[in-house]
Amino acid sequence: MDLALMIVGLLVALIAVVTVMRTVRIVPQARARNVERLGRYQRTLKPGLNFVIPYIDRVYPVIDLREQVVSFRPQPVITEDNLVVEIDTVLYFQVTDPRAAAYEIASYLQAVEQLTVTTLRNVVGSMDLECTLTSRDRINSTLRGVLDEATGKWGLRVNRVEIKAIDPPKTIKDAMEKQMRAERDKRAAILSAEGHRQSQILTAQGDKQGAILRAEGERAAVILKAEGQSRAIDEVFQAVHRNDPDPKLLAYQYLQVLPQLAQGEGNTFWVIPSEVTSALQGVSRAFTEAVPRSPATRDQRPNDELAAKAAEDAAKAEEAAAEAVADAAVPDGIPLTNGGQSRPLPAGE
Repeated sequence: MDLALMIVGLLVALIAVVTVMRTVRIVPQARARNVERLGRYQRTLKPGLNFVIPYIDRVYPVIDLREQVVSFRPQPVITEDNLVVEIDTVLYFQVTDPRAAAYEIASYLQAVEQLTVTTLRNVVGSMDLECTLTSRDRINSTLRGVLDEATGKWGLRVNRVEIKAIDPPKTIKDAMEKQMRAERDKRAAILSAEGHRQSQILTAQGDKQGAILRAEGERAAVILKAEGQSRAIDEVFQAVHRNDPDPKLLAYQYLQVLPQLAQGEGNTFWVIPSEVTSALQGVSRAFTEAVPRSPATRDQRPNDELAAKAAEDAAKAEEAAAEAVADAAVPDGIPLTNGGQSRPLPAGE
């Protein structure tokens, strides 16, 4: 008897626990659950603590209300120019009405996938391959508009559709790679030619500027040199006239220049101006003339011995000057011409 009562008590407790569990339902945030009462839709449980009638109300599985991402497998699509391409799409959608998602469509994921494939084939079928590869934004916006309109009654909202990949056939890939390589080679050749042209232009401009600057520098140097020579001649001219040189100084300058005239290898004949002879005579007279006396010795008469010695020195000086002129003016036995008159070589030469 006690055992029977114990078993009955355990069954009652178990039934009570099950009843409480079927009565109290906790729904997580961003989730929803549909409730049917006696096989008919009753209501949708909201996130939080909810109570239902056990054994009468039926609670369906949780429906995720968050935005979901679904990546569909690549689908073969034929373009307008009869090329088969593999297109991989990614769909971003969100359940906005749990009741419609549960009762308006049997499987909204499968329905969205098939609708995406059919819409994609319709859109890409009106484009050629090049337009398909360069019009992803257009394809995305078209797909999103069609899917959002079709899935609205299913309680879904399509937020975004992205073309993940477009894979043309291998032969088309090879042809595209060759075309791209040819385009790159063409651009490289054009850039190389343009760079060479710019280099030639810049080099020519640099040579032009360099020639102009060199010419200007040479012109400035010639002008400065001419100005320097002009000033030097002017200074010499003024110095000569300011100091009033006598024939003795000119004779001395002639004697210094004569050896320089005889140093040239091609000098076989040259003329001595007649002024040199006159200057040498002035030098000889300078040696023979008496030196002016100072006031202290003005009244004293010269000694005969000193006068004779002075005359002898003057004669030697005149002879030495004549020999120097002859040595400088007659290199290698060439006759000397003085004012158009020839002079015989000294004895022994």
